[in-house]
Amino acid sequence: MNNRIKIIIGVVIVLVFVSIGFFKFMDTKIEYVNFQEATAKSKVVEVKGVWLKDKETKFDPEKATFEFFMKDDYNTEMKVIYQGGKPNNFEVADAIVVKGQVKNGSFHAKEILTKCPSKYEGDGQDVK
Repeated sequence: MNNRIKIIIGVVIVLVFVSIGFFKFMDTKIEYVNFQEATAKSKVVEVKGVWLKDKETKFDPEKATFEFFMKDDYNTEMKVIYQGGKPNNFEVADAIVVKGQVKNGSFHAKEILTKCPSKYEGDGQDVK
């Protein structure tokens, strides 16, 4: 084979691997959206919001499901169903991020991330 054909074959192989890598990366990319946008999409997304403490929260040990209500940054409320237990720091979290998708009017979370208040924040007093 002459050198020109070898170079062309090499370039084609590199382009194929770069294309495969790009499309695999795009498949794993997760978007941050609100509940309204999550309802319109049919893929896994992340929604940031707060736990609605005044609404029903329950854990069903038989089904191993944790259910609660959450309000996103646009004040839309939705029931969240998580296959698993309640995160340890759930009650003290400042914010919650749920990763999953909307099915039958509820957000089915694969993962729950909590943002807790910082233990390094001051009490509001000025240091002299």
